[in-house]
Amino acid sequence: MGQAFGCYQVDQSNVAIKEHFGKFIDVLEPGCHCLPWCLGYQIAGSLSLRVQQLDVRCETKTKDNVFVTVVASVQYRAVSEKASDAFYRLTNTREQIQSYVFDVIRASVPKLELDSVFEQKNDIAKAVEEELEKAMSTYGFEIVQTLIVDIEPDVNVKRAMNEINAAARLRLAANEKAEAEKILQIKKAEGEAESKYLSGLGIARQRQAIVDGLRDSVLAFSENVPGTTAKDVMDMVLVTQYFDTMKEIGASSKSSSVFIPHGPGAVKDIAVQIRDGLLQATASQTN
Repeated sequence: MGQAFGCYQVDQSNVAIKEHFGKFIDVLEPGCHCLPWCLGYQIAGSLSLRVQQLDVRCETKTKDNVFVTVVASVQYRAVSEKASDAFYRLTNTREQIQSYVFDVIRASVPKLELDSVFEQKNDIAKAVEEELEKAMSTYGFEIVQTLIVDIEPDVNVKRAMNEINAAARLRLAANEKAEAEKILQIKKAEGEAESKYLSGLGIARQRQAIVDGLRDSVLAFSENVPGTTAKDVMDMVLVTQYFDTMKEIGASSKSSSVFIPHGPGAVKDIAVQIRDGLLQATASQTN
């Protein structure tokens, strides 16, 4: 309707291409413009200056012969100063960008193994952006950003990768569990060794106290009772210990019946056996 009265409105973030009898004349900025169509002036078309996005899916093969689908996202916009080049020089901008993306990805990915493709996706995106910027700038377009948004291996390859990862994690968990059990066993053995060591020290100190007490008792008895020898005192101590032991056995609630030889001769034999054992132990320690 505006062109019927010789006026044309250009919306914000857009430019219009003005022609005179089919020849390019000017680029019209946003606003209202006088367009005397009766004198041969017309609008050939409009061009958006907004940032546009193109998602490109490219299937290629890695160095280790794994087929992957790389999804690249290209953000671009027309440059207002080169709007005429952007309007006239390209028939299909999106297909042109897609062709350059295919070319760079299929030249870069086959040089890398699958794991390296995931690790170096930023390098691939940078290579795509540099190639697009160099090629599209001559056509009046600016490449704002290029991203590799997804890398999709074949379904079977993806499943195998997940199984490998799961197996590695299970192996790590098993190693950690075994290491923990090893530490527990070592700590337990150290605790038992320390316990036995302390128990041995306690028994040794107990026996040393008993020996010291017996020695003091023998010396005191020999001094207070004239005519007695150390042998007489030891026999009496052994007999006393013998009867104390019998008393404890009889007083124990867990014992039912105990058969032991009893009588003066048995007591004498026991005293001889204990004394001989002590003498033999002392002799062995001296040697």
